[in-house]
Amino acid sequence: SARGHWSTWPASASGQTVPKNHKPCCAPEERQASNKQALLTIPKPRYLEQLESYLRKELQSLDLTKKNSQELKLQPYREIFEFLIDGFKTYKPLLSAIKNEYEVTLAHQKKTICALEPLKAMVTTASEEHTRQMLALQEKENHEINMLKQEKQQLLKFIDNMKEEKISLQTQVEHLQTSVAEEYARYLDEHGARKLLLAKLNDMRNERLETAHRHVQDVKGEDVVKLTLALKMARQDLSTAQLKLNTMLADYGDVVPRRDFESLEKKYSEVLQETKTLQKDFDQLHKEYETLLEIHRETAAERDSFCTQLQRVQHNCTPRPDWAKCSEVIPGGADRWGCLAAGKTSDQLVDVLLEEIGTGVLREISAFPGWGKGDVVPVYLRHEGEVKNKKLTKKDVVNILKDVWKAKIALEQQTGKRSSLPEFFLSYLQKKYGDAAAMEWSYTLCEHMRLCRSNHVLSSFRDVLTGKVAEEQYHGQNELVSNLRKELAACDSSNSGSLTSDHTAVREAFPLKREESIQELLAASRYKLDSTEDLIDYASLFKEDEEGNAEPFVAKLRSQYVREKQEYLGQVKNELGDLTEVRADDLKTAFCTIDPAIDDRTLDTYISLAYQAPREQPDREVVPVETALERLLAGDVRRVGPSPRAGST
Repeated sequence: SARGHWSTWPASASGQTVPKNHKPCCAPEERQASNKQALLTIPKPRYLEQLESYLRKELQSLDLTKKNSQELKLQPYREIFEFLIDGFKTYKPLLSAIKNEYEVTLAHQKKTICALEPLKAMVTTASEEHTRQMLALQEKENHEINMLKQEKQQLLKFIDNMKEEKISLQTQVEHLQTSVAEEYARYLDEHGARKLLLAKLNDMRNERLETAHRHVQDVKGEDVVKLTLALKMARQDLSTAQLKLNTMLADYGDVVPRRDFESLEKKYSEVLQETKTLQKDFDQLHKEYETLLEIHRETAAERDSFCTQLQRVQHNCTPRPDWAKCSEVIPGGADRWGCLAAGKTSDQLVDVLLEEIGTGVLREISAFPGWGKGDVVPVYLRHEGEVKNKKLTKKDVVNILKDVWKAKIALEQQTGKRSSLPEFFLSYLQKKYGDAAAMEWSYTLCEHMRLCRSNHVLSSFRDVLTGKVAEEQYHGQNELVSNLRKELAACDSSNSGSLTSDHTAVREAFPLKREESIQELLAASRYKLDSTEDLIDYASLFKEDEEGNAEPFVAKLRSQYVREKQEYLGQVKNELGDLTEVRADDLKTAFCTIDPAIDDRTLDTYISLAYQAPREQPDREVVPVETALERLLAGDVRRVGPSPRAGST
């Protein structure tokens, strides 16, 4: 104010002022007395009114319907704060620092919000996709539940029908029992009537005999004594006959006629058989019903488990990468990336991408550091100082390594001796490029082989060069591919270059392969065919591109070679049992047990490979089982005959 006081309006009360020389630490009584003197009712400061008026005008002129209305609304307040900073010169640095810190914080928050916008869209998309999947699963489960409920209702109806039929049969049985009882009562009545009739007949006969006797006595005048004796004898006979008749009636009075008995027995047997059949069917249906209930409970439990797993996977899983994006950064574009990615898994695609990145970085390196000349350094890398990078392409490296193999094979055929690949590799480079440049070529080639592990030409050469596998394995795989190619050509009698997809040439070439392995090879040979095509151009199955990459058919054949060798040696390990060290005789026995068709020459070759010794020495050596199996795995080891357990596979 003009009087030198700081205006605090309206912080405490209307019109309050604070003296310029105010002491915050004075006593409360003194501060209260001074406040009573300073309390004067004054209007709102003019500068404050101007600022509020300016703020109202600016806010009224804004269009708050826009998307960035909050930022627009913040601008007038920012200007008012700048006016305050300019008005208070003393506190301007502090207020400016506060304002700048708020501006930096707002900019940081805005940047963070912008960065989170794509993640929000991704979360929304993933949530919608998972919701759709859950709805699809629920719809599928509801359909299955409805089907099970309908089937349950049908079974319940069938059970009710069976119960009604059972009740009907029971009613029939009761009716038949009532009929039998009635028949039995009727037969008893007839039995009593017959007894009465027989008694009447006997009385009538006796009367007739007495009448006849009196008539004869009157007519002839026979002797009374004689007639009396005859009558006595007749009465005795009558008593005997009556006794026999009563005995017979007593014994057979309850007996029904055999014809009626057999008829009733037959009906009873049929009804009993039908009842047993119905009871058996009812028990079977009840058992099936219990089984269905148990299956339903298990299905519900599996459904709940799958839902839980789905929720857990949805919560933990990360989205699969879009490999098509790699075509934008890989030299050659989408066409080359399509060739590189054909038939490969995600893990293999990562290797391919790393190779492309590594080769790209390798082209930017001008020199390699030397490894030195120590004994542990391979002979083809012994060099002091830096070595110039020749900056070769993968195509150039593949052609050079193929030439090395050709030169080595030609030299061995001329001399008849097997030479070491590391020494021959160095001599080949020295002979072709000179002693000075040999190390440059050697280091460049080795770096390419180290990076390009998915390329068969480079990886197989490096494995043999470093001693990881024996050279025989490389030649064995090439011989396998060559023999199959000759077999297919021999089956093509018309020399058309094509065979049907169901031809038996592959089975004939590999009689020891399992059926699933044959189907894998056939599927690999048909991967480029349409569903309507049936002819396979077998020559194209063995082609390689300019970088030495083989077709999926040959790649599958090589992978099966490695897998079958591992299974073969796994059987050998199982046959050895718990042995930690093995002698040559035990190893021979194991090979002969799992492969009875193996010949002595092949067996001696495997034993020599396992013991790294001539054929006459292994009998006296003992090596660890794992060491022997590792040496066999590095060499060319294959099954000779069918397995004795499964016959010919």
